[in-house]
Amino acid sequence: MALLKVKFNQKKRVKLAQGLWLMNWFSVFAGILVFSMGLFLKIELRKRSEVMDNNESHFVPNSLILMGILSCAFNGFAGKICYDSLDPAKFAKWKPLLKPYLALCCVFNMLIFFVALICFLMRGSLESTLAQGLKNGMKFYRDTDTPGRCFMKKTIDMLQIEFKCCGNNGYKDWFEIQWISNRYLDFSSKEVKDRIKSNVDGRYLVDGVPFSCCNPSSPRPCIQYQVTNNSAHYSYDYQTEELNLWRRGCREALLNYYSGMMSSMGAVILLVWLFEMSVMVGLRLLHTSLESIANPEDPECESEGWVLENSLKDTFKSALENLKKLGKFNQVEAGAEGAEGEEGGKTPAITTVS
Repeated sequence: MALLKVKFNQKKRVKLAQGLWLMNWFSVFAGILVFSMGLFLKIELRKRSEVMDNNESHFVPNSLILMGILSCAFNGFAGKICYDSLDPAKFAKWKPLLKPYLALCCVFNMLIFFVALICFLMRGSLESTLAQGLKNGMKFYRDTDTPGRCFMKKTIDMLQIEFKCCGNNGYKDWFEIQWISNRYLDFSSKEVKDRIKSNVDGRYLVDGVPFSCCNPSSPRPCIQYQVTNNSAHYSYDYQTEELNLWRRGCREALLNYYSGMMSSMGAVILLVWLFEMSVMVGLRLLHTSLESIANPEDPECESEGWVLENSLKDTFKSALENLKKLGKFNQVEAGAEGAEGEEGGKTPAITTVS
């Protein structure tokens, strides 16, 4: 029994063709939207590529850009087919291409669904990318005189100000690295010498953070140096008092920003996928209803359209049988080639008579 069998007359076929033509052009605009989202996400990731460890995060925007281009191409072509289907003479030239085209549409829709899932599942990969990238970026914060790293200080400061965050996981991350350049240290000072000697790696570590970690909405002047020294500040206890520094780490802030953006895009892609699936089903119904016309010379006669000629179970069984036959055919061919090779390798025996 055919799946989704529908009876059509000429009026219904014309309405279906016109509706599909309109839907395909809506799908073209949806493809432009998908392309634009991919381009926007790529630009946003490029802005902060210095604090990202690898290029894996660009897989999603690149996929969105590709899906957008393919959607415009596929749906533009389908719109042309639907428009020509109103004229039997014009539709005849598209008949041989419709089955391969519908097969490509199935593959394309599977890819769209896969990209939508990736948008929701990229959080884990993005988190590790940001964690390592921010860690490296913080190490290079002090290298303002090193070519290739001289803008890292500005990048980190602007990032912390824009996203209201501090450090990788929190403000204490700055205590573990030397973020003040040697250029601004007085090495004749006893305090500087003692701090460098007290560290195994010979680094100048302080319990302080860059100015960009300060929360401007705090009523108290920012305490960015000697954060853990209660005696250095009047009426201050860093363990009980709410510090006037951003508590949230930049990894968490960026992860929430990008994963939220990708989740929203994933939801849009799922809607586009559902729309594309409905267009593909409609095109299949149009194709079968035009092919099943009993008398092509009488376009007003009734016909039947369906999505699958047999039930879903029978279609699946048939596909499996075809795959098995194909496998057996390849095995027979391989066996025949092997037999020919063995025969070719044999040499005739020569008997000598003395």
